[in-house]
Amino acid sequence: MPLYRDEAIVLRTHKLGEADRIITMLTRTRGRVRAVAKGVRRTKSRFGSRLEPGMVVDVQCYEGRNLDTVTQVETLAPYGDAIARDYTAYTCATSMLETALQLTEEHEPQTQQYLLLAGALRSLADRAHDPGLVLDAYLLRSLAVAGWAPSFVDCARCGANGPHRAFNVQSGGAVCSVCRPPGSSAPAPETFELLASLLAGDWEVADASDERHRRQGNGMVAAFLQWHIERGLRSLRLVERA
Repeated sequence: MPLYRDEAIVLRTHKLGEADRIITMLTRTRGRVRAVAKGVRRTKSRFGSRLEPGMVVDVQCYEGRNLDTVTQVETLAPYGDAIARDYTAYTCATSMLETALQLTEEHEPQTQQYLLLAGALRSLADRAHDPGLVLDAYLLRSLAVAGWAPSFVDCARCGANGPHRAFNVQSGGAVCSVCRPPGSSAPAPETFELLASLLAGDWEVADASDERHRRQGNGMVAAFLQWHIERGLRSLRLVERA
């Protein structure tokens, strides 16, 4: 069985037997992997809390036929502890981890997704920005990396120069008056500006945004995400918005 070592972010864990856990991780170079951490639920486990969701670790595994086996773990960034101290940050992080799980495939390298998630977790742990803004920025960028970049300025259907007043999830974002399908919403121009800044990483504009536009924006982001992954995100319903 070949041995490998990689950086990884723990996405979720499942109990296995009396003392083991199955750890699902997003690695930097190997994509999403599942591995068994033997004895990790015992009090004297040498892995301890290193393999909890949200932890960034240096992990060594044996490659197995169905599941790999964790043999060594070193903590690179203990974001989990800092994030868990704040409920809003915690629920935002949980939504990010669930999104990463949906947007990645096993054993398919996803370095951009890994770096994006690691950066978002760091922002939450450092309290660099409002947790809701960090979450929405992560969701928009992760969708863009997956090939579903929304448009918040030009028309998503015909490419007509914007800004436009209508938004349609199925069409891919902003739509002009000619392309606007029935049922499209009409967000405030400031909401479009906020979402565009989150997608582009313009935090000066995002941090100065008004709370009502943030609320309108996070509803649009949630709808856009769940349309493309074709399922509801359970953890997203638990996020506490200001």
